[in-house]
Amino acid sequence: MLVRDGRVVEALGTPGGDQQDQWQLLYLLRRIVGGYEPQQAIDAPMFHTDAMVASFEPRTVQPASLTVESRLGDEVIAELRTRGHEVTVMGPWSLGRLSSVGIERDRGWMFAAANSRGNQGYAAGR
Repeated sequence: MLVRDGRVVEALGTPGGDQQDQWQLLYLLRRIVGGYEPQQAIDAPMFHTDAMVASFEPRTVQPASLTVESRLGDEVIAELRTRGHEVTVMGPWSLGRLSSVGIERDRGWMFAAANSRGNQGYAAGR
């Protein structure tokens, strides 16, 4: 949950095992630092690392790994590789499963945003 001035303003979540915190961090950075709207933050290209010990058996670790959506672009992917990342490129809309809902009290409106990937998410409110 995001709290501003002691009041909840937004809630978000995602399934995804060890990627949950990474995908949510990307969303938060895009919203808070980048000024993205909720749907823009969810729809932007996703990525994650497996460089930490996995939470699930067999608890593997893949140092320097980075899994990215192809929409990140060939130039960025090439640069990541030159910096030593072992990049695995996935399909264009394949990573991340975020949803969010919030309220902007000063404007008097609610908002919702949902994952565009996998035809699984829906945003609705009333």
